Amino acid sequence: MNKILLIIILLASTITAQEKNKIFVDSKSGQAMLVGLCDREAFVDTNFAWWFNSGYKFYHPDVDVVSKIKEVNLDYSITIVMGTWCSDSRREVPRFYKLLDEVSFSEEKVTLINVDRKKDGIDADVSNLNIELVPTFIVYSNGEEIGRIIETPEESLEKDFLKIITKI
Repeated sequence: MNKILLIIILLASTITAQEKNKIFVDSKSGQAMLVGLCDREAFVDTNFAWWFNSGYKFYHPDVDVVSKIKEVNLDYSITIVMGTWCSDSRREVPRFYKLLDEVSFSEEKVTLINVDRKKDGIDADVSNLNIELVPTFIVYSNGEEIGRIIETPEESLEKDFLKIITKI
């Protein structure tokens, strides 16, 4: 009985894991693109690692702003909607992950959704998020949207993020 239960749990986790990080071919460029729910592990794939790793490595958030973000004791979550085909997403998303790492933000509170060129997440419906441009970083507090950064930050990712989480 215990072996059967273990097999069922393993199969369920395999099926769940297969639902994330789906790679499709972009009909416009012929290149690989992610579509749907993803996690950070998707960027390990060589199709995406080349831009993600360099963007992450060479971004240095303002340490003073990072320390101010760390002082904010707010329970919030973040949804990132991006396109791996989009140059703005390729630039800003690795930088945003660097910022999140700098402030020790839990990845469990980040939802990453990749969309195709039509802004369709296929099995991850984004129609209710009013996405016009990518990337879009949506910040929530207690399940309610408190702000977003759309396409490019106004000042910097860390300054814009600090403004969002301190305006409550």
